[in-house]
Amino acid sequence: MAYHSFQLEPISCHAWNKDRTQIALCPNDHDVHIYKKEGSGWSKSHVLREHNGQVTGIDWAPESNRIVTCGTDRNAYVWTLKGNVWKPTLVILRINRAARCVRWSPKENKFAVGSGSRLISVCYFEQDNDWWVCKHIKKPIRSTILSLDWHPNNVLLAAGSCDFKCRIFSAYIKELEDKPAPTSWGSKMPFGEVMFESSGTAGWVHGVCFSGSGNRVAWASHDSTVAVAEGGKSPVITTLSSVTLPLLCVTFITENSLVAAGHDCYPALFVYDAAKGALTFGGKLDVPKQSAQRGMTARERFQNLDKKATVESKEAVLESLHKNSIRQGALYIHIWV
Repeated sequence: MAYHSFQLEPISCHAWNKDRTQIALCPNDHDVHIYKKEGSGWSKSHVLREHNGQVTGIDWAPESNRIVTCGTDRNAYVWTLKGNVWKPTLVILRINRAARCVRWSPKENKFAVGSGSRLISVCYFEQDNDWWVCKHIKKPIRSTILSLDWHPNNVLLAAGSCDFKCRIFSAYIKELEDKPAPTSWGSKMPFGEVMFESSGTAGWVHGVCFSGSGNRVAWASHDSTVAVAEGGKSPVITTLSSVTLPLLCVTFITENSLVAAGHDCYPALFVYDAAKGALTFGGKLDVPKQSAQRGMTARERFQNLDKKATVESKEAVLESLHKNSIRQGALYIHIWV
């Protein structure tokens, strides 16, 4: 694990480039800062200024090297590196509330934006008119979209929202791509079709993630529940109510292992056993060093109370490496605030 403090401000969202030598992050304001790895440290190389509202989502396409950002100004921008300058292209999302999250599709020919308008904007580039256009997925969403993730087939899209649901939609655009092959989530995939809708959780769905095969989807909700659904004619849902504070992000690291993190300030491992249909807590990944200081016994507490009319207490110290909520995680490499 490598540790680096970029600045004093909270990091509201971030994205890595393909080889993890650059990172784009938002310091909780209108700008996006790009840092480049130099030796053992990081130096700021670019600042992207175009949004007039807080940036809420960033995603960096690994192959095309394009960055997409969205924000509370209800707009998205696609940034392309020309020479040594990042050039923005405005994308009209046709929403009347803040954009909350954005994700490139695996083939990088479209991206999805979740918003407070109770819809998902699926955007793609129209060659004839030389601009980005979008289509909306609306039903049956009833609240703000908080998280998105694409299926490996470039068509299915998982979304977590404030109406306590994780759903899988079809984002198939016939003008752009070939008809998709059947998946474990279904075979008929017209645009906007609901392929799966969750049950069993009672909190905002902060994070969603497909497994590498796309046959499983996991989500973390505000009621401190982690859930995994297995695709099929009748999807099997397995849930685990953890003893942690609410989790804000979840990521598959193998087909059977997940890492989730949130308000407890440490990443945690969860293991899914398909044969038993069970989800178990695998332990903390941020293991604190053992403290050499001994705790106060009950006898000593009463002696202090008798002699000094007070109980000496030590200031509470957060033993995890991170001192605040972990908002976002990335596969194998994590950045937290």
